[in-house]
Amino acid sequence: MSGPRLLLGLPAPAKINLFLHVLGRRTDGYHEIQSVLAPIDLCDTLDFAAREDGRIVRQGDLTGAEAADLAVRAACALQAHVLSEPAADARRAGVTISVEKRIPVGAGLGGGSSDAATTLIALNRLWGLRLSRQRLAAVGAGLGADVPFFLGNGPAFVEGTGERRSELALPAAWYVVVYPQVPVSTAEIFSDPKLTRNTKRTTIAGFSAALSGPDPGMFGANDLEPVARRKFQAVDDALRLLGRHRSARMSGSGSAVYCSLPSASEAQGLVELVRKQIPPGWSAWAVAGLAELPLADW
Repeated sequence: MSGPRLLLGLPAPAKINLFLHVLGRRTDGYHEIQSVLAPIDLCDTLDFAAREDGRIVRQGDLTGAEAADLAVRAACALQAHVLSEPAADARRAGVTISVEKRIPVGAGLGGGSSDAATTLIALNRLWGLRLSRQRLAAVGAGLGADVPFFLGNGPAFVEGTGERRSELALPAAWYVVVYPQVPVSTAEIFSDPKLTRNTKRTTIAGFSAALSGPDPGMFGANDLEPVARRKFQAVDDALRLLGRHRSARMSGSGSAVYCSLPSASEAQGLVELVRKQIPPGWSAWAVAGLAELPLADW
């Protein structure tokens, strides 16, 4: 294995769910969903330094146990894949990972999954593996449902548990995103008995047709939103606050909420107003939607 020794300042962008429909529960306990995932310009930043001792070392912002960190888990999973090769050199499959977190944890913005995807992309180059994105996605699928999305090219219509993806183009958009400073457990929301699990299946064509409507950012619904609003008062408060200005929606399983705007100036104007209204400790950003993931061409 041979590659560069350092890779610095690699972005791991967040995503928002433009809708999220739960179609039913599968026999394996997982839920069948449909959603459109849109990457946004709110990013964690990762640095990677190759090691000669085979160790995986995590530095920088850490929001929980190191062993549970998705960047660490991604590195360990890829290392295991590498070391399964007969001629593998265990000493070369080491790395120090430093993460600067900007995407909040438990916000429904995919920060951990994006960190994992960026780690797989970076180590593929750092360790000189030359694996295809399809092989990296196979490694990443065991880490989280959103990891394969972040190994793709850009916005995508996803189905199944998130493993079936169809890339699509979205109109240019800006978003105001509000994080009400409360982490939400995805498992807790999906396990709630009151979760709607019978939404009618939609199509890419149906979603695309709605993009030309009067409120293009509000196709369908987020079926997880009513559960999260009931369980977490801060989510309800955030949706009500942002909803006074524009149609607002929760991303993923929460807790972050967002609204769509057509221009940077409108988004910046709204976020400045919202920052004056949100409680202390909450966060709000004006961010651009990304037509392509930053490392798509690596």
